[in-house]
Amino acid sequence: MAENANPQPNENLVRVFETEQEAEAMVVRGLLESAGIDAEFGESENAEVLPVGAVGVLVREEDAEKARQVLEDYRRSPQQEDAEEAEFDEAAMGSAIEDPEAEK
Repeated sequence: MAENANPQPNENLVRVFETEQEAEAMVVRGLLESAGIDAEFGESENAEVLPVGAVGVLVREEDAEKARQVLEDYRRSPQQEDAEEAEFDEAAMGSAIEDPEAEK
């Protein structure tokens, strides 16, 4: 976790992520904390209202840019996922062709 794990009452918190899935918010919080950024669930004081049932992930204002970069680096588009899966399939097929005795 970050050095100052508990935000002070006078710190400005910024919402960097929101979702309707609590499990997804927990994963995002864990990802940020593993990067050394303290995160908590809630709503920042100056943000618009979240939809009913939505969960916001908040970080200190000075950590917001780094947090957004961590999240951006982690996200993959469906096209990226498809390309990675195709590369994996090609590699798997290539190793099976190279070693036909592996199946015996």
